Amino acid sequence: MDILLQVTVILVCLFYGARKGGVALGLLGGIGIVIMTFVFGLTPGKPPVDVMLTIIAVVAASATLQASGGLEVLLMGAEKMLRRNPKYVSILAPFTTCFLTILCGTGHVVYTMLPIIYDIAIKNGIRPERPMAASSVASQMGILASPVSVAVVSLVAFLAKAPVDGHVIDFIQVLSITIPATLCGVLLIGIFSWFRGKELDDDAEFQKRIADPEQRQFIYGDNATLMGKVLTRDQWTAMWIFMGSIAVVACLGAFQSLRPLIGGKPLSMVLTIQMFMLLAGALMIVLTKTDPSTIGKTEVFRAGMIAVVAVFGIAWMADTVFEAHLPILKATLTELVKTQPWTYAIALLLVSKLVNSQAAAISAMVPVGLAIGVPPGYIVAFAAASYGYYILPTYPSDLAAIQFDRSGTTRIGKYVVNHSFIIPGLIGVGTSCIAGYFLASAYGLI
Repeated sequence: MDILLQVTVILVCLFYGARKGGVALGLLGGIGIVIMTFVFGLTPGKPPVDVMLTIIAVVAASATLQASGGLEVLLMGAEKMLRRNPKYVSILAPFTTCFLTILCGTGHVVYTMLPIIYDIAIKNGIRPERPMAASSVASQMGILASPVSVAVVSLVAFLAKAPVDGHVIDFIQVLSITIPATLCGVLLIGIFSWFRGKELDDDAEFQKRIADPEQRQFIYGDNATLMGKVLTRDQWTAMWIFMGSIAVVACLGAFQSLRPLIGGKPLSMVLTIQMFMLLAGALMIVLTKTDPSTIGKTEVFRAGMIAVVAVFGIAWMADTVFEAHLPILKATLTELVKTQPWTYAIALLLVSKLVNSQAAAISAMVPVGLAIGVPPGYIVAFAAASYGYYILPTYPSDLAAIQFDRSGTTRIGKYVVNHSFIIPGLIGVGTSCIAGYFLASAYGLI
C-alpha cells in the first residue's frame, strides 16, 4: 500500500511540475524527497551527481558556442543547403535540424531555422506544415544521436554501472545504435511529410486567407535569412574549437588506448567528456573575443540549467522510492520485462510526456529499468522512446513552429491531440525504436 501512495506522490509532483514548467519540475522533486524521508521514513537515495556535472560541462561549452556567434556559422551553412534545394525542403529540413541538434547537443537550435524553413516553403508553393512540423520533431529526435547531449551523456553514465557479461555498453556503442536509428526515423518523417496535407492551390481555407491583400502580405512577408551576413574570424574559430572537441571526444571513446590509465583502467568517458567540454569552453573564451558575461544569458545555457535542476530533483526522488522497494519490484516486474521488454519503452514514453525532457525521462526510468531487470541492450534499443513530449503540442519548439508558420497550416486541431506533430512524432519514434532493436540485436546486445 505504501508503495502505491509513494508512486502517486511522484506522479503528482511530475504532473504539477510539468504544468508549471521551467525549474518547477526539479523543485517539485524536493517536495517528493521530503515526503518520502520525513513522512514515509525512507532512506534518501543518491542524486546522479556524475550526470549533473557532465550536463553542466556540456551546457557550458554549447552556451559559449552560442555566445561567441559560432552557432551562426552552422546555421548559415544549413540555410545555404536548403535554399539550393527548395523543392526537397520537406525531406532536407528535418535532416538539417536533426544534424544541428546532433552537433550542438540541444534541440533549441531549431528556433533560428524555423523562420528560414517557412520562408523557403511558402516562396516555393510548398505547404509549410510539411517541413515545419517535421523539422520541429526531428530537432528533438537528434538529441539521442548527439555525443554532447544531456540525454546521451546521462544514458552512458547509467549504463556504465550495468555491465553485460562483464562488458559495459560504452559511449561509442550507444551512438552506433542511436545515430542510425534516429536517422531512419527522420527519413521516414521526411517521406511522410512530402505527401501530407493538401497542396496550397487546393486548400480552400488557405486560398480564402490570401484573397485578402493584407493577409497575403502577412503570409508571404519579407525574406527571413542569414545569407549575406558577414561572419567574423572569431565566429569561425569558436565553431572549429567546438567541432574539434566533439571529434576528440568521439576518438577517445572509440579508442580506449588513447585515454590515460587511472588505477589500471582507462579514464572513464564520463570524466573525459566533462574535461574536454570545459576545455572547449575555455579555449573559445581565450582565443576569441567572447564576453563571458553573455554566456549565462543564452537560450542554451538557460535550457541546460533547467535540465540540471530537473534531473537533480526527479532522479533523487525516484531513486529514493524505487531503491526502498527494489526487492518487491524485482519480484513483481522481472518476469514481465523479460517476456515483454517493449513495456519499458511504453513506460519511458509516458514519463517523457510527463516531464517534457528526454534527459529527465532517462534519469528517472533507466536506473529503475536496470534495477528491475530490463536488459541494457533493450534500454539502448528503445532510447528513442524518451522523446514523448510531441504527444501534446506544449513543447516550445512545437509552439514556435506554429507561431512562425504564418500560413496557419501548422496548427493544433480541434481535439488538441490531432495536431501537426503527432503523426511525425509517432512515425519517427516508432521507426527509431524498431531500428534500434534490430541494431542492438546485430551487435549481440539483445
